[in-house]
Amino acid sequence: MQSTLFKPFFVALISASLMLMVGCSTPRTKPASVTDRSGGSSSEPTPPGYYRVKKGDTLARIALDNGQAPRDVTQWNKAINPNFNPNVIEVGDLILIKAPAGSKSARIGDKKPAADKSDSPVTSPEPAKAEVVAEPGIRLSWPAKGKVITEFSETNKGIDIAGKVGEPVLAASDGKVVYAGNSLRGYGNLVIVKHDNTYLTAYAHNSKLLVKEGDAVRKGQRIAEMGDTDANAIKLHFELRVNGKPVNPTPYLQ
Repeated sequence: MQSTLFKPFFVALISASLMLMVGCSTPRTKPASVTDRSGGSSSEPTPPGYYRVKKGDTLARIALDNGQAPRDVTQWNKAINPNFNPNVIEVGDLILIKAPAGSKSARIGDKKPAADKSDSPVTSPEPAKAEVVAEPGIRLSWPAKGKVITEFSETNKGIDIAGKVGEPVLAASDGKVVYAGNSLRGYGNLVIVKHDNTYLTAYAHNSKLLVKEGDAVRKGQRIAEMGDTDANAIKLHFELRVNGKPVNPTPYLQ
């Protein structure tokens, strides 16, 4: 009697176990849900004339990458937001990178050239005109004497010229110093010269800067001394930017 009752119970238990196993092995018809916690900021369109801040950005780098002077970018943003702080920008912030109507950007030739500390005299060419866009065939002089040890590439963004500490770094063309400092990571002591509304040149890793922001400089003028700040060797890293975009400077050098 006891054996007779146990048999149906055992069969039922086995059946239930098989159904449970089949149910667990059945594949999902829908993927597991994923919660997006980004707040949707990445999908928001960036208005024309603005830049949306990304991780690792600084105002100086944003300005350089868009062919503008850091001081100009700061002034434009303070004009529309008096509380704007160039040293405190957050991911997702919108930064105005184009001059608003009626504003003044860095002008060429509005100050006397900074004193040239080189031993040999420099012949001054014709004064540079203010706000004149140079022809595509702008001619640059070599910013330093030495061997090119690294050519232009998408990652290098310029050329590297070998040398010794203290050797002169020269302005490649007439222009105005729109940045002189060391707040751009990877560039060390850096000078940026704006030649017109189209062209910028950058001179990185210097041991000493001989000009300051706002100085007008002449082609061939000594603006810095070569060094190895934020670099693994003594060299000048030289960039040419056209409308903020890095291009190979070698074809422009004479």
